[in-house]
Amino acid sequence: MEPVRRKALVDAALRVIGDHGSLAVTMSDIARQAGVSPALAHHYFGSKEQLLIETIRSLLRQLRNDTVTALAAARTPRARLSAVIRVSFHADQFAPETIAAWLAFYAEAQRSEETRRFLVIYARRLRSNLLADLKALLPADAAERIAEGAAAMIDGLYIRQSLKSAPIGIEASIALTEDYLNALLATASPSPGGRRNDHIEPPKDK
Repeated sequence: MEPVRRKALVDAALRVIGDHGSLAVTMSDIARQAGVSPALAHHYFGSKEQLLIETIRSLLRQLRNDTVTALAAARTPRARLSAVIRVSFHADQFAPETIAAWLAFYAEAQRSEETRRFLVIYARRLRSNLLADLKALLPADAAERIAEGAAAMIDGLYIRQSLKSAPIGIEASIALTEDYLNALLATASPSPGGRRNDHIEPPKDK
């Protein structure tokens, strides 16, 4: 039962953080949401801080697994770029409690070095995934510049989703990011061996 209960507590932490909009929650709040006693929650994680760290690990693990699956199904560098974009705006990532949890962890990163380290890992993975396939299409300097811009756009659109007065949906966020890539790829010189026709249009959904 331990793996089941640990997952239930992590899922409960995500929901409670999302409801509160911050990490100012108690182990009792999380345990109540999971339907277990605070003592059992402490038994599995030791402290609220350790449970919160496992929660952000869980978010990163899910995002990584979704990205690996999506990249494995893509056939070309341009299709792989689209796969990274689409995973970044996946419905699970756009769930209100997930968005609230990510923002809470970003706020906590100003005080917690460990939380900051996990968010740096996320940023590096996103940039690396974009850069790997951009380098197959463009010279290194152009690829790095566009990767930074695309990553910043993905993060910015994600944060905008948290603004209830001006939300941007999944498909609109994907389309805006694809438009950004298409505009820059269309004007950039291809790398040696790169094929311009490979990156003008994003792949169509199957």
